Amino acid sequence: MPETTKKLPLGQQLIYQAMLLFITFTVMFPILWIVGMSLDARDIARPKELFPPEISLQAYLRVLGQPTANPVTFIQLAMNSLLLAGGVAFCAVLIGVSAAYVFSRFKFYGREYLMLGVITVLMVPAIATIAPLFVLLNSINIPIGSGFNLRNSLWGVGLAMISGALPFSIWNLKGYLDTIPKDLEEAAIIDGASFNQVFMYIILPLSRPALAVTFFLGFLTGWTEFALSWQFLTKPENFTLAMALWNMTGQYSGDTPWSAFAAMAIMLSLPVAIVYLFLQQHIVGGLTVGGVK
Repeated sequence: MPETTKKLPLGQQLIYQAMLLFITFTVMFPILWIVGMSLDARDIARPKELFPPEISLQAYLRVLGQPTANPVTFIQLAMNSLLLAGGVAFCAVLIGVSAAYVFSRFKFYGREYLMLGVITVLMVPAIATIAPLFVLLNSINIPIGSGFNLRNSLWGVGLAMISGALPFSIWNLKGYLDTIPKDLEEAAIIDGASFNQVFMYIILPLSRPALAVTFFLGFLTGWTEFALSWQFLTKPENFTLAMALWNMTGQYSGDTPWSAFAAMAIMLSLPVAIVYLFLQQHIVGGLTVGGVK
């Protein structure tokens, strides 16, 4: 017999619908408000209307040209943010899945202590590592080309961020790899596969949901990162979009170009939304893994 769906009483349905509408309103109102502010030709801080009476795209054109007083274009800022976020996410996944596989499958001396160290680093607030990382990276000068200081470069910020992203990446991926049956690897080894082939053709394809989650969170961290970049970088050509957004704020409310600020905030959030939509299927699978174990 076909399964029947139990219907809720009308009063209970209305209560649930009202609750859902309220939640939708609280989520969508700030988004609609900042979109309206970005299109408002009046460029005011506190518009009384959700939809501005005069719509203009001048704020977006200004942001695409030169968002701040620094001689850096939006494209250059976006490329810096993309390189930083993509590099951090890729390295965190590449190194993290390799280390997680070793922790998950191999027994060796000191394994428990190393995992304890990973957890300990994971619990340390990221802001607490700025000072030692600043001192360490500032003492390293790279003699490539005209030479540059590692701290005052995107390479240094990227290395500092990777050091913070790796503990989560290792711990998150190890938990997923533990759920993959070892029988699959043993069967492949019996058929003549090497450990590298098992890792490349069995473990990695089965780990795509966890890899997608780890990559997305690493990309999100790198794209929105501000504290390290603000403390480390001094050259405008190395600035990121998050730094440019902060530079748009004035000392007083009237000094801030609010329409351009809102437009910049929207454009800053779009790449993260695009990456999430692209990886949505794998991300949902990775977040819900183990729910029915």
